Amino acid sequence: MLFLNERDIRESLTMEEAIDAIDDAYRLYESQKFQMPTRMKLTDEPNALIVMPCLTDDAIGTKLVTSFPNNEKLPTLHGLVVLNSSETGEIQAIMDGSFITGFRTGAIGGSAIRHLAPEDTKKIAIIGTGVQGLYQAIAASAIRPITDIYLYNRSAEKLDAFIGAFQSWVSAPITIHKTDRVEEAAANADVIITTTTSNTPVLTNDAEVLAGKLIVGIGSFLPTMREFPDELYSITDQIFIDSHDAVEESGDLITPLDNQWIKKEQIQTISSFIQQGGALTHQSDKSIIFKSTGMALFDVVVAKAIYEKAKQNDVGTFLR
Repeated sequence: MLFLNERDIRESLTMEEAIDAIDDAYRLYESQKFQMPTRMKLTDEPNALIVMPCLTDDAIGTKLVTSFPNNEKLPTLHGLVVLNSSETGEIQAIMDGSFITGFRTGAIGGSAIRHLAPEDTKKIAIIGTGVQGLYQAIAASAIRPITDIYLYNRSAEKLDAFIGAFQSWVSAPITIHKTDRVEEAAANADVIITTTTSNTPVLTNDAEVLAGKLIVGIGSFLPTMREFPDELYSITDQIFIDSHDAVEESGDLITPLDNQWIKKEQIQTISSFIQQGGALTHQSDKSIIFKSTGMALFDVVVAKAIYEKAKQNDVGTFLR
């Protein structure tokens, strides 16, 4: 079997290739040619162990991930991805699941920008500059001609580390702005990406600041979590999700549905939108929402793509 750490994965697959893999996963999602049980979660509040298996015609993948949201000196997520052959069942690869989780989630945001943002999008805001914020910025820069990134983080001292990490990935001449207020970051951007695990909205409740933008919600993945403010729902009639499960998993959808701020008819899977070849009408007084909570299908499709490229490029360590 092949062992692939973060360095090996980075050498094997580009972010744009990961975004392509996410689009492949959406096509599989629409075709229903996969098996994916509801993720199993064991909790010791606020911490959790999550097991996410998935089977496709090409591969069997299982991700084991722990979520410890109160970590300060260590990342919130730690994980492992095991990839098995769909023909023999043999273990083909063991991979750094923490990196794959961040990398593929960045690619989910990149895919949303590819399909939902104007092609000339140049300015983005990242709200929450942890590991996930970094991958979202990398993905956006891989898919659009980004010139400016506006950063806001509750702990401002973390911004410099984010900037250094981003510049180690992306060499393009992008101006990075550190902001003191979330309103400032949001007002200057064409796309706003939230990457926090907050239980209360992190965006401004000012509809004028949010209007005419694509809002990408990546962070909240539990019913108790919310990143989006109440007023956002009053200026949107186009809401896209990465899976049907998102409607029951994220407070950013549960709360507005319960309060009848939005209707289920407004919500569409992005996979069906892509399959239909849909076109968006961008309006200056309306926002478009994309909400992701992730699924194991993403992990197995991206892991398979990584494994195939690693074999081609002779990357990784064989364990015997």
